[in-house]
Amino acid sequence: MKITEGPLTGLLIIEPRIFTDSRGYFYEVFQQQRYQEHGIPAFVQDNVSRSRYGVLRGLHYQLPHPQGKLVYVTRGSVWDVAVDIRVSSPTFGQWFGAHLNDENHKQIYIPPGFAHGFCVLSEEADFHYKCTDYYFPGTEQGIAWNDKRLNIPWLVHNPVLSPKDEILPGLNDITHAKLFP
Repeated sequence: MKITEGPLTGLLIIEPRIFTDSRGYFYEVFQQQRYQEHGIPAFVQDNVSRSRYGVLRGLHYQLPHPQGKLVYVTRGSVWDVAVDIRVSSPTFGQWFGAHLNDENHKQIYIPPGFAHGFCVLSEEADFHYKCTDYYFPGTEQGIAWNDKRLNIPWLVHNPVLSPKDEILPGLNDITHAKLFP
């Protein structure tokens, strides 16, 4: 397993060792002790979503009850994005994006204090995320996917959005009390 620091503080890019032979491949998706040795905390909840081409989910976060997330794809391909929304961070308002798919098997650890989203680039995708805190429906927050300040290239035209995601505010429209210190 290769773990490298991303360009935003606390964000980690994880490339598991893939063992391939004539039968296919094998890799270890998660091993708690090894991940904790790299500063990744324990997880309390696993989630899976299946989405079709063009679906864009995000940019979401919880406050209070922030979640760190270990994200990866087991089927298909997505463009995954994390936005630093820690007001005191030197990279506040900056984003990082990466292709996650069933060929590169990359994972990203996104620490608490980030908004997260992804869009599906393949016909369908199965997206997995392990969370460091539970989902609390009343604490959901979000940033508009098409925020002009962030200027994220989502790689799909006319994304399919949930009604909730269609009305999220831009980062500049969110008070600091609704972001992370």
